[in-house]
Amino acid sequence: MSSLSERRLSRPAPDPGGTDGVPPHSRNRLLAHSTVAAAQNVLLERYRLASPEEAFTLLRQASQTHNVKLHTLADAVAASPAPRPGAAEWFPGRARHGSPPLPELELDRHASTQHGAVLKAALHRALTVTGTPMGNVQLAEGGVLRLEKHSGLPRPFTDFFAFVDHDTTSCSLAAREQRQVTVRDVATASVFDEASRQVILDAGSRACHSVPLLTEEGRLAGVVSTHHDRPLTGLTRAQHDALGTMGSAVGRWLSWHRRTLVLDALEHLHATAVGAGS
Repeated sequence: MSSLSERRLSRPAPDPGGTDGVPPHSRNRLLAHSTVAAAQNVLLERYRLASPEEAFTLLRQASQTHNVKLHTLADAVAASPAPRPGAAEWFPGRARHGSPPLPELELDRHASTQHGAVLKAALHRALTVTGTPMGNVQLAEGGVLRLEKHSGLPRPFTDFFAFVDHDTTSCSLAAREQRQVTVRDVATASVFDEASRQVILDAGSRACHSVPLLTEEGRLAGVVSTHHDRPLTGLTRAQHDALGTMGSAVGRWLSWHRRTLVLDALEHLHATAVGAGS
């Protein structure tokens, strides 16, 4: 499966009212739909299904059965190599391993395998380390960063940054260069386009710090960002190291989730689709 760092963010940033007159909520629906539509087209062709609606139903059922977000599953369908023709299993003989440790996160044993709980704990850890109530987690899917968790950020911010598919934010810079990025003053930083800058300032953020979530193979799985209500002089070495440790651990966990629970959902989808298309 390819990573966001291999599928560069290249589209122009939208203005607060939307790109070319398209409001952010409509743009977000288009971006969300594009990933699902690509997966529907794959399923239609591969399994000779009767309609896009049938493909969507299969996606939704597998998503709900295995508690995997629809967008995540659709991205996996589009990005994964096709099963061998006539194969009963999509990923025959794959090894299963337990979830990797997350020692720095506040999780009980049961929650350590739950996607939402892990991302919530990762965000809490980043906010605690940096001493702010504002932040968000984005996942790298379908060539964009998709907002998955947030805290303390208003609706205009979360609507505008529901999908980031351009190179004019600190999170996209952290994603592209796979390093932590500190924006000391949002009002003057050159990394932002003016539309993004204004939305961030309106949210009460004057500084931000973005941490890439990297897999053991060095692929981007997502980004955690914190936002601060006043300019930063910079993080300490201890803060930087703590966030780096968290980013590596969560990146490894997301890779495990993709190789285990998401593949379980794909296997379910394959078995169901073979029966539906026969």
